Amino acid sequence: MRKQLALALLLLASTLSIQAQQQPSLAPADKAQSSRSTQVQERAKRLSDQMARDLRLNGYQSTRLRAINEDKVAKMAAIEQRYAGNNQLITQQCDVVCKERDKELQAVLSNDQYSNYYDSRSAYRKYDRDYASRTANVNSNFVKSVQNPSPASGGAVIAPARTPAPKQTR
Repeated sequence: MRKQLALALLLLASTLSIQAQQQPSLAPADKAQSSRSTQVQERAKRLSDQMARDLRLNGYQSTRLRAINEDKVAKMAAIEQRYAGNNQLITQQCDVVCKERDKELQAVLSNDQYSNYYDSRSAYRKYDRDYASRTANVNSNFVKSVQNPSPASGGAVIAPARTPAPKQTR
């Protein structure tokens, strides 16, 4: 059993080592930018999916909505990052971005859809802020855990397996 476990760990370590060598390494700033970009895209996608379901959009409308939301969510994320800690200024600047979205969506949605959207704007805004807040908390906790890892527990040591002594035949 120990032999199999050690072999599995050795195989895992070599696989990870090979993958690390094959993947192009990004500079830390590139990784951070890439991560933020991915988070913004995921945030926009979730908001767009919710809006498309609620407003019953067709394919064209959904595609346009996604493009609009990606642009607006990226702007809001930049505002949130730039003015972190100043909630009043963040709200004020994000309201301007939301008004831009309102104008763009008016050209894409039918009158009934736009009316439904307009009535639900605060709910969509809350949905987006809640998601952004949860994501920020998860990322913050991850960074803290990397910067201050908890000590190893149990005193376990990974070492090569010992081979049993050969059996003596008489």
